[in-house]
Amino acid sequence: MVKVTAADVNKLRKATGAGMMDCKNALVEAEGDFDKAIEILRKKGQKVAAKRADRDSSEGAAIAKVNGDHTSGVIISLNCETDFVAKNESFVALANDLAELALDFNSKDDFLGAEFNGLSVQEKLTEQTGVIGEKIEIGGFRKLSAPFVGSYIHAGNKIATLVGLSEAVEGAAIAAKDVAMQAAAMNPVALNEDGVDQSIIDKEIEIAKDQLRQEGKPENMLENIAKGKLKRFFKDNTLVNQAFIKDSKQSVAQYVKSVASDLEVTGFERVALG
Repeated sequence: MVKVTAADVNKLRKATGAGMMDCKNALVEAEGDFDKAIEILRKKGQKVAAKRADRDSSEGAAIAKVNGDHTSGVIISLNCETDFVAKNESFVALANDLAELALDFNSKDDFLGAEFNGLSVQEKLTEQTGVIGEKIEIGGFRKLSAPFVGSYIHAGNKIATLVGLSEAVEGAAIAAKDVAMQAAAMNPVALNEDGVDQSIIDKEIEIAKDQLRQEGKPENMLENIAKGKLKRFFKDNTLVNQAFIKDSKQSVAQYVKSVASDLEVTGFERVALG
């Protein structure tokens, strides 16, 4: 039997993130062959991944990253099964490393096929499933481009947001972060009225009409009153029309224009866990 040293085990742990005993057993099975031991651990990950494929992975870490010139950003969520794993420093570090890599890709599929430390991202996720013993996968993947992009990650990595602004003016960084915090806290359904899906509008009008009928309002008045209620829905649920959380006397659009008169919010992305 080949003698496996503590140094060999430590080297394999650093390369794979697997536990000490898993590394030792893999090296023994591989008769000291380092590359073969890595392959054994990967196969173990594949087996664990297959067993846990139907598990719910609603916990994890949502991470937002912005490129160096603040013209593009990405949010990914690295999902797992338990909050215990989600709070692990190594897990959060992996989520951050993967988000940094994701900046270079425009689709989730391309990102999953990208090279990451000698493996594809998907292979790394499978490997980590074996290491951690939980289903690990990429949940959310959102990209945003604009003349200026800012980001915000809510405490605990449960919510991450990106916001695009129309110009990279002085104060854009603070404004973008403030609006990104707004999007995280208030969960708007769209940027503005034009972005609200027609099915949502139809549903809100029907809800309003049902409420009005219960209040005894005449049928011929329902449509106009319901449309009035719809305006309130837009004010409460579209980002630029919402009351700004740091100063409720102005809307988000008004706050942004207070930074620069021509400044506008051009888009946002939000990923939330749980």
